[in-house]
Amino acid sequence: MAKLLIVEDDESVRTLAARALERDGHSVAIAADGAQGLALIQQARGGYDLVVSDIRMPEMDGIEMATAAAKLFPAMKIMLMTGYADQRERAEELNGIILDVVQKPFTLAEIRARVGRALTCFA
Repeated sequence: MAKLLIVEDDESVRTLAARALERDGHSVAIAADGAQGLALIQQARGGYDLVVSDIRMPEMDGIEMATAAAKLFPAMKIMLMTGYADQRERAEELNGIILDVVQKPFTLAEIRARVGRALTCFA
């Protein structure tokens, strides 16, 4: 299926999302923060079909990572997750870079459906 990158500082959320998406047949890499996520994106030369990132993280947040990744790889698909309304508003300013913003907490079925839609609708 698709090659995905999950960037999330909360280990339990990162693990649950990765497992759910692996069950759908996707190849999933994980990163614990935006800096690590950006490093993996650079190593893969932008070769992920979709990057799913939390917004609020230490060191480099998801919006900073998404902006940097989009400059390097403009065609890269990025979806953000957040539990904070103010962060969702910041993400809305990134039209053209961000495909979707998933509200946390989410169910496993919801993250699987949103990723599936991002992969098919924005192909």
